[in-house]
Amino acid sequence: MERQASLKVLLVGKGGRESALAFKLSQSPRVEEIFVVPGNGGTARGIDKVSNIDHVSDEDFDGLVKLAQELKINLVVPGPDAPIVNGIEGYFRAANIPCFAPSKETAQIEGSKAFSKDFMARHKIPTAEYRNFRSFSAAEAYIKSISHKVVLKVSGLAAGKGVILPETKDEALQGLKEIMLDHKFGNAGDEVVIEELLEGDELSILTFSDGKTFKSMSPAQDHKRIFDGDLGPNTGGMGCYAPTKIATPEVIREIKETILRPTFEGLRKEGIPFIGMLFTGIMLTKSGPKALEYNARFGDPETQTLLPLLQSDLAEIMVACVGERLHETKVEMRDKFCAVVIISAKGYPGAYPEGDIIEIDPFKSSTRPSSSINFFHAGTKSMQDGSIVTAGGRVMAVSATEQTLETAVKLAYKGVQAVHFDGMFYRRDIAHRAFK
Repeated sequence: MERQASLKVLLVGKGGRESALAFKLSQSPRVEEIFVVPGNGGTARGIDKVSNIDHVSDEDFDGLVKLAQELKINLVVPGPDAPIVNGIEGYFRAANIPCFAPSKETAQIEGSKAFSKDFMARHKIPTAEYRNFRSFSAAEAYIKSISHKVVLKVSGLAAGKGVILPETKDEALQGLKEIMLDHKFGNAGDEVVIEELLEGDELSILTFSDGKTFKSMSPAQDHKRIFDGDLGPNTGGMGCYAPTKIATPEVIREIKETILRPTFEGLRKEGIPFIGMLFTGIMLTKSGPKALEYNARFGDPETQTLLPLLQSDLAEIMVACVGERLHETKVEMRDKFCAVVIISAKGYPGAYPEGDIIEIDPFKSSTRPSSSINFFHAGTKSMQDGSIVTAGGRVMAVSATEQTLETAVKLAYKGVQAVHFDGMFYRRDIAHRAFK
């Protein structure tokens, strides 16, 4: 691909992450058009270069290749975990169309928690003690035999919700039954990883890689639980902020040398080099940073938090990764803070209604319309009459960028006041751990 050729981008997905990717890619002077399959009610709103295409399924890889050829696409960006883990990159590689994603073989690092834990063990990457189980009786016996607290993780994909944090041994046994016998997470729970519970502060590190070179964005902190005070069940993420104050330059260096470098070098040595975006979940424990998990794609809501802080041209970085010349490209962050509040539908992460009309009116809220506020649509749908309705559990991400974390958080909550729909819910303590 010519370095300065204009880009036509095919962006696959429909969540808040894809809204943020469309927003950031559209700012690149090189990007001519962005087609989002299928997109949501907000991906194409107010951005000239972006249009949604919903007549091809995001699961129909052959159909997506055909569409890309018709549209003369020269950069494909898959957003969610499923297409990446299911091997979308290989279809586009066979058609000679650049795709910013790891191969199916490499994406096992997310697609199988058991694979990723064994990989960490092989490459001496610091992580929690663990065991993998395919037998319920063996897993049950193991839980009964230990005294420390555990984390239960389904090995397969579960939309970010396949982690159970039991408080007691009885809760652990009940959680194991739900996963392996009741099939709460379907086939994803056929194999279970039982880990020791690590305590400390959690970080998300998002890293670009071209298979050899790797460059990270600022560390972010997600809020997984549904209720204030980090209580209630896990969700796909209820809010986020970056950069985190707890990740000092020394901590970042330690993460780079003890976790990230051995990860990328290990994948390369095993013949499955990582090209794309690697999300590494990290716990800062008393004995140093430890890897919790890998995701083979941009995180959500980390993407909505980090991309407004990215100074560099996202399209240039992606092209450099696919072309194995990331060493020539800068990944620079703005010297600011970003906070994101997720607004969810009533009932999420359980059953929730859809089809409620959403109104966004910055003029009616206490905030002035501001270039530092972004409304990244997630579970929304555009109707023929022009209205926007709810169409998912996490409906909207309100992102605000400011000079300090305190002012970014305040502005994000002012932005939340501009959004209205029946039963809307959001946490009121985003970034509370930063203010301890």
